Amino acid sequence: MNEMFAGLEQWQLVLFIIVGALLLLFGYRIKKAAFFLIWFAIGFLLMRNVMPWINHNFPDIASQQTWQFILPIGGGVLAAMLGFTVEKLCVGGICFGLIMMAAIQQFGTEMNVIVIAAVLGVLAAGAAVMTMKPATIVATSFAGAFLIVSSLPYLITMNNFDDYRLAVIAGATVIGSICQFFTTKHIS
Repeated sequence: MNEMFAGLEQWQLVLFIIVGALLLLFGYRIKKAAFFLIWFAIGFLLMRNVMPWINHNFPDIASQQTWQFILPIGGGVLAAMLGFTVEKLCVGGICFGLIMMAAIQQFGTEMNVIVIAAVLGVLAAGAAVMTMKPATIVATSFAGAFLIVSSLPYLITMNNFDDYRLAVIAGATVIGSICQFFTTKHIS
């Protein structure tokens, strides 16, 4: 299994849990900031997964700790700026990106996993664009649940958590979505 959150420092894990809680419970209320935070997390985590390739092919970058710190942040900022600009593209991209990241983390990086996740991601993105408010609520709840559930096992020892990861993410997403639907029913 590919662990995107392995190797993160404790303060980064705590930050992801705090951001996850904000997204889980208040994603639609802080929609613009939520999009920025989600895209930053996606860009940051994806860049961290690309770092071994960069370090292998560019030894000067591998030897400097400053680049190891700056490049993931730069990837996060670039993705956040892209995602922040167009709302519908942002919601569709969030759905696609989260499905891809969850599938890779849970099932690995084999080609069949990536293809199935990509097809599901495209279908979810299309559905999300057609129903913006509910999709935004569910996507931000899912993003929050994903960040919390993926970060928490690295802060506290949780044995055999992988068996329950998807169920916990799904349950937290449902709870977060219900909270957001009730607290935003008069907001369009």
